[in-house]
Amino acid sequence: MILQALHDYYQRRMADPDASRRLPDFGWEEKEIPFIVELSKDGRPLGITDTRQGEEKKKTARRYRVPQGVKKTSGVAANLLWDAAEYALGVDTRGNPKRVEEQHAAFRQRIAALPEGARQTAGIQALEGFYARHGWKALEADPSWTDIRESNPNVSFRLYGEGDLICQNPAIAAVNFSGDDAEKQALCLITGEQAPIERLHTAIKGVWGAQSSGANIVSFNLDAFASFNKEQGDNAPVSRAAAFAYTTALNHLLAKNSRQRIQVGDASTVFWAQKDDALAEDGFAATFNRQDDPDAETAKVRALLDAVHAGVFAPDSAKGQNRFHVLGLSPNAARIAVRFWHAAPIHEIAARIRQWFVDLKIVRGPNDPEFPSLFRLLVDCAVLRKADNIPPNLGGDTVRAILNGGPLPASLLNAAVLRCRAEQRVVHSRAAIIKACLIRSRINHPTSDKESFFMLDIANDNPAYRLGRLFATLEKIQEEANPGLNATIRERYYGAASSTPTSVFTTLLRLKNHHLAKLSNRGRAVNFERLLGEIMEGLDDFPKHLNLQDQGRFALGYYHQRQEFYKPKSSDQSKEGEAQ
Repeated sequence: MILQALHDYYQRRMADPDASRRLPDFGWEEKEIPFIVELSKDGRPLGITDTRQGEEKKKTARRYRVPQGVKKTSGVAANLLWDAAEYALGVDTRGNPKRVEEQHAAFRQRIAALPEGARQTAGIQALEGFYARHGWKALEADPSWTDIRESNPNVSFRLYGEGDLICQNPAIAAVNFSGDDAEKQALCLITGEQAPIERLHTAIKGVWGAQSSGANIVSFNLDAFASFNKEQGDNAPVSRAAAFAYTTALNHLLAKNSRQRIQVGDASTVFWAQKDDALAEDGFAATFNRQDDPDAETAKVRALLDAVHAGVFAPDSAKGQNRFHVLGLSPNAARIAVRFWHAAPIHEIAARIRQWFVDLKIVRGPNDPEFPSLFRLLVDCAVLRKADNIPPNLGGDTVRAILNGGPLPASLLNAAVLRCRAEQRVVHSRAAIIKACLIRSRINHPTSDKESFFMLDIANDNPAYRLGRLFATLEKIQEEANPGLNATIRERYYGAASSTPTSVFTTLLRLKNHHLAKLSNRGRAVNFERLLGEIMEGLDDFPKHLNLQDQGRFALGYYHQRQEFYKPKSSDQSKEGEAQ
C-alpha cells in the first residue's frame, strides 16, 4: 500500500499542468552537478562552470535533470554522461590510478554503447574530441580544478553557449533508461500489469542517520530470502516503471528543500495528499516540524484550524475526502525501516491535529508560542535540549498517537517529568506535554472529568496537584522575603518534593515561617497565610511517594500557581492590595 501510494503521487505530479512541478520522466533523475566542463564544437575545453552557491562550507550545487544513475557498489559502474570526476575525467583523486583507469574506461564505454543517432550529435562529437585530443590535463589551469581534485565531485559536460547539458539532448532522451532490457516479465505488485521486473531498486537518500549513498526500502540479498529460484527483485516483483516511480517520488519528498518532509525524533517523515492541497500540507508541516519562523508557522497552523472550524474539510466535502498519507522512516543498517504509516481522509487528519492543540492548550506567558511544534516539544524534553538526545522511538510513537487520536506514549510523560526534575524547572512546553498526556490517558483509563488542567483550578483536590501549588507558594514567599536571591528552594528541593513529598515539606513549612516574618508588607504576609490555608485544607498528609502521573500533576500545580502569581492584576485587585 505504501509503494502504491507513492506511485500514485508520482503520477499526480507528472500530470501537473505546471511543468516546473513535474518529476523526472522514466529513466531520468535530478542530481546536483557542481561543475560543468564547457566545450567548443571541436572538443576544445573553454573552462569549468561552478554551479555552487552559498557560503564556503555550505555551498549547494544546482540540480540538473540527467539520465538515471546506476546503482553503485564496490565494483566499477559508470553513469551516462555525468559522474564523479574520476569516472568522467579520468583524474586520480585518491591515489589509486589503476582503478581510476577502469572507471574512466567504463564511462567512455557507456558513451560508445549509445545508438548511432545519439553518437552523431554535436555534443557527443565534441566530447569524443575532448577525450581524444585534450583530456583532463587541459583543465588544470582553471580556478575550479583544485576543488575537483580534492573532493571528486559530480561533473558533466555542455557545449559552450547552450543552456542544456550534453546528456539532456533529445537524442539521449530517446535512450530512456540506462540499464539493459529485462528478460523476465511478471505481474507487477504495484500496477497489476505484466511488465519487465526491476532486479535492484534505486536507493533512497535523505533519511536522517542512514548511509549518505542511500539505503533500500525494498531489497533481498541473502540466500534465506530466495526460494523457487527467485532471486533479488523476483521475490516481490515490481516493474521497472513502477519502481522508478515510487523511488523518484520518495527521493523527491525526502529532498533537503522539500516542504513535505519533517524530522520527528529519529524518524524522517514525509507526507502528501492524494490530490494537491497546500493548506493541509503546510498546516501539517507547521504542526510537527521545527519553527525557524514562528510567526509564519503559527499563521499556517491557525489557517488549518480555522479551515477545520469553518467546515472546509467536512467529511462529506471533496476536500475532506481527499486522502492524506504520512510515512515515517528510520535507518536500519543498509536498509530503511518503516517506523509508522498512516493514511486517512484529510477531514480525519485535520480533526486529529485540532484535538492535539486543544489537548496542548494551557495558560502561557506572553513569549510562549500559541502552537508549539512537536519538534520543539520533543527537544525541550531531551537531555541538554538537543535533537540528537530525543529517545529513538519517542517521535514516531507520539506522531502515531496524535494521528490515531489515542493515548500518548508513557515515555513522553516520563521524559517531560524527568526533565522538569533534572532542570528544576517547569516551562510552558513541558507543562503542555504533561497536560496532554494526562488528558489523553482518560481514553483507556478514565479519571475525574473535573481535571481540565488549562489554568489554575483551586477546586482540584488531588494531593499531588495541591502539593505543586504549595511548593510554588513557598517559593514565592521566599523570593519576596529575599529580593535578588540567586537560588530558591526550587533548585534544591524540587526533585524530592515532586517524588517523595514527605521527605521535604516538613522542612519547607518551617522555613516558611522565617520567610513570612521578613516580609515588610504585613498585608502581603496575611494574603500568603490565607493562600497556604486554602491549599493545605485539602491535604490530610504528605504522601511518601508520587507515581509518574501524580508527578505530572505536581508539575502542573506548580506551573499553574506560578502563572497565577505573575498574571496581570485588575485595577480592583491592585487597590485591594494597596489597602492591605
